[in-house]
Amino acid sequence: MVSALDRKLLRDLRTLKGQVLTIALVVACGIASFVALQSTWHSLAVSRDTYYERYRFGEVFAHLERAPDSLGARIEAIPGVARSYTRVVEQALVPMPGRTTPAVATLVSLPGDRPPPLGAVYLRAGRMIEPGRDDEALVIDSFAQAHGLQPGDSVAAVINGKLRRLELVGIALSPEYIFTMAPGALTMDTGGTAVLWMDEAVLAPAFQMESAFNDVVLDLQPGASEPEVLRQLDALLAPYGGRGALPRAKQPSNFMLADELSQLEGFATTVPTIFLSVAAFLLYIVLSRVVHLQRTQIATLKAVGYRGREIGAHYLKLVSVIVALGAALGMALGAQIGSGITGFYGQFYRFPVLVYELQPQVIAGGVLISMGAAVAGALAAVRRIARMPPAEAMRPPSPPVYRRGVLDHPALTRLLGTSTVMVMRELRRQPLRLLLSSLGIAAAVGIMVTGSFGFDSVEFVMRDSFHRENGGDLMVNLLAPVPASELGTLAHLPGVLDVEGTRAVPVRFRSGPVWRDSSIMGLADEPRLRRIVDREARVVTLPREGLALSKKLGEILGVGIGDRVEIEVKEGQRRIYEVPVAALIDDTFGLQGYMHLSPLHALLGEDSSVNALQLRIDPLRAEELDLQTRLVEIPNIARVTEKRAVVASFYEQTGASMGVMSFVLGLFAAIIAVGVVYNNARVALSMRSRDLASLRVLGFTRAEISAVLLGELSVQLLVALPMGLLLGTWWAQGVMGSIDAETYRLPIVISKATYAQAVLVTLGAGLASALLVRRKLDSLDLIGVLKSRE
Repeated sequence: MVSALDRKLLRDLRTLKGQVLTIALVVACGIASFVALQSTWHSLAVSRDTYYERYRFGEVFAHLERAPDSLGARIEAIPGVARSYTRVVEQALVPMPGRTTPAVATLVSLPGDRPPPLGAVYLRAGRMIEPGRDDEALVIDSFAQAHGLQPGDSVAAVINGKLRRLELVGIALSPEYIFTMAPGALTMDTGGTAVLWMDEAVLAPAFQMESAFNDVVLDLQPGASEPEVLRQLDALLAPYGGRGALPRAKQPSNFMLADELSQLEGFATTVPTIFLSVAAFLLYIVLSRVVHLQRTQIATLKAVGYRGREIGAHYLKLVSVIVALGAALGMALGAQIGSGITGFYGQFYRFPVLVYELQPQVIAGGVLISMGAAVAGALAAVRRIARMPPAEAMRPPSPPVYRRGVLDHPALTRLLGTSTVMVMRELRRQPLRLLLSSLGIAAAVGIMVTGSFGFDSVEFVMRDSFHRENGGDLMVNLLAPVPASELGTLAHLPGVLDVEGTRAVPVRFRSGPVWRDSSIMGLADEPRLRRIVDREARVVTLPREGLALSKKLGEILGVGIGDRVEIEVKEGQRRIYEVPVAALIDDTFGLQGYMHLSPLHALLGEDSSVNALQLRIDPLRAEELDLQTRLVEIPNIARVTEKRAVVASFYEQTGASMGVMSFVLGLFAAIIAVGVVYNNARVALSMRSRDLASLRVLGFTRAEISAVLLGELSVQLLVALPMGLLLGTWWAQGVMGSIDAETYRLPIVISKATYAQAVLVTLGAGLASALLVRRKLDSLDLIGVLKSRE
């Protein structure tokens, strides 16, 4: 049997159907964002972990100059090492059609008689290389897709200064190269960075590595001390040119992937929290006013024996129905969006299998969080009226105390009109109602700003910061440092307008137990092409003496200006120095150290030398110069990168993901804006319908009473817009603050277009709500509204 309160619930749902639907949509947006982002993050993390386990991704990695194979047994004897795998890893240049500069290839040896014990390859197409064949190679899938390569195609490769033709017999994936990045590169460049696997018996002789290796991968025993293994491995490899062992967490591809997933996890926590907080606030506003309108009904129910708990439970049922409707819609929508986002990330994360999975804990978490937020909003609204004695509740609320003021002067009424003065008077008498309504709209504006600012930040970094930092058109990395005087070789190439050299020194920064592998960048005293800029795109002048660090690196190491930091140089004699920190630079990319060239050379005890160059090219002659052919002929060149290719790659990797995320969140925010504004308008109509009907009876026209109600909505919008823009800026800071990125740190940039979009969508929502409310006003039942409720 249906109880009286349940029948009342059904009536309320019919009466409030428009508001129920819009609030359910707001809840659905919050749930959908939570489910989509959390399930995407979880699916990617599970796919990564499964990939690592099945294809035996190593736990410790080390590169060195050259060591005999006999050292492998001593490495495997280190306490805590389960197994080791030594190999040859080198670099080559691969000229490709359609590229101005050659691609950089990492050459990795494979044992000819067995699968590698660690870092196995997944064959996506074709076959494995045949032992002894000196012209066969596997190519990584991302490079093959970028250039349309298929098994049976061939590429030219400059291997140790000699041009060789390689037949690509298979297309492969590897857990070590989910992100294919050249050393020192900012982003993944699928078309400019290749990985080629060759038979060890072929690759080793090409680099004079017979019975030797220059790379080692370790798997550790359960419970092994990773720091101790790293320490002993470094000690073993030091005489052989070891460059510092890395744990899995610092392996470049895994580090990039973990950083991306960390950012996604931050979004998956912060953004749904904002959405669901707005939903709870909206429920509080709407339910508070519904309870206020039903004050007499509640008192009657209490008078006939219903307890406060039962009445409170009734309104919680109302909220539960709304949340259940929103949760069901949000779950379905979130699953679809999550599947789409996961597939989108699959374009960048090269997993053999990437399966989207909607986990039960995500579903349960979404329902519990939404219900918790809704109940919190409902309890605040119901508690006061549920505790009120029936006799008091049955009386209408005490009218507020009014006083004559400036707004009541007849001259002002004649000047502004009756409707305008009534609006101003009502807002003056109900400031709390104005504040709460404006806050609800402001939250919607803020969400739109938060959902869209990411693309603005990416655009600012690539349009201003990166171009100001890199004035050249080509960036050239050398295999070994050369005297600065040899820059004239490149400066005299036809079409080269300017050349500037820098010195990049690979180092390990250490402060106490904390360390990071990075480099010190030595810059010209008066740089023309390679400059340092901060996150605000301002050019930074380096101190004449001492070391400047990325601010983020200083935070990680726990050092400030005036402190000393230990530097272990990972080339040459591998000396260790202690230098004072002279400046902290809030830069955008990576974790770096910076010095002028002269003090850097003095610190290292070397003559003036450079190993990285920037070239400014005559744009009118760029096509005819054929720089790819000319640069490949220079034996000491390791990598050539076009600035425009870096920009395109950054947009592809970061801008695209930001664009998708911004579109989804912006769409949700627009729905929330409509829901908030429409609910405010409908609640205002419900609360003032008796007053407006009285005005109609007294002779006011439909346009005049519409002006009274919609005038209040207009003022709420005007108050809410600046509040919402400020709130959106603050939330954007919170979202960025939740992302702890070491690869790049986007500044908080919000364009005028983003602000304008948030304002226009909110005004559009206001206009649509005004039209709907005007239709309701036109059909207002004057007799029914003015009747006393018994």
